[in-house]
Amino acid sequence: MIALIFDYTNGFHDAANAIATSVSTRALTPRVALIMAALMNLLGALLGTEVAKTVSEVITPPTGLHGLTVVGAGVLGAITWNLITWYYGLPSSSSHALIGGAVGAGLASASTVNWDKVVDKVAIPMVVSPLVGFAAAYLVMVAILWIFRKSHPGRMSRRFRIAQSLSAASMALGHGLQDAQKTMGIIVLALLTTGHHAEGDGVPLWVVLVCAGALSAGTYAGGWRIMRTLGRKVIELDPPKGFAAELTASGVLYSTAFIWQAPISTTHTITSAIMGVGATKRLSAVRWGVARGIVMAWVFTIPMAGLMAAIAYGVVHFFGA
Repeated sequence: MIALIFDYTNGFHDAANAIATSVSTRALTPRVALIMAALMNLLGALLGTEVAKTVSEVITPPTGLHGLTVVGAGVLGAITWNLITWYYGLPSSSSHALIGGAVGAGLASASTVNWDKVVDKVAIPMVVSPLVGFAAAYLVMVAILWIFRKSHPGRMSRRFRIAQSLSAASMALGHGLQDAQKTMGIIVLALLTTGHHAEGDGVPLWVVLVCAGALSAGTYAGGWRIMRTLGRKVIELDPPKGFAAELTASGVLYSTAFIWQAPISTTHTITSAIMGVGATKRLSAVRWGVARGIVMAWVFTIPMAGLMAAIAYGVVHFFGA
């Protein structure tokens, strides 16, 4: 239940990832965009489980009730950080909050932390994916500007509003593919600690379905605070820029999920892509003050979620669990 609550907060925290650009350019109305994002998140969550396997291997908690305490504390730490960053409108990473929470609870409980997984599957992709998103979005936007350099601006804008409906759906699908699997991994970890799941078995179907449903419900609940930050405060978006950012970010999400099985941040990816398309106009078009606040939230997410998870573990363990 705690993991599904996290999944729900992930949905309303990260709904902006998929639809902020489309809403801000008026390609989609907010309600239509939320319905579309919820449905595509549901579908994306059913497409694979390799990322879930990676998340379930980040720590090796003890068996039994103590192991459940460790896993639960990790998720509580992630939920707390999600709510704090949501309140302040900062698009931090729910993925890294979950990983940070798991590691923090693992360290506090003297459980085994599989640092090779943390480095290879989390830390390196955390640095590389935003850089790739920024550079690729910049190049895609340059290509669009060159290909359509002789087109009428008004006609071009209308066409890209239609194209944005497809790119936003693609982004939402990638979000479901990545983020629902992280909660699946946590539930599988809880099942492993209590002997209800065997090492090496696939993710049970019921876990896939409940995680997909919780993420979709949270997405439909919306994330208006963060949507304003991504859609309006980083750069002034128009339909071509929104399309380029969404197309690039979804491509990065699919590649990391299917090829590297790495749980990357959809938030980091789309935000860096938005900055990349903005930089094609001029570097000053990106509001670097806002961007700096976002980057600070990225840097602090894993350690702060870890600290909160460690505190949660201490409190629960003190009262005898």
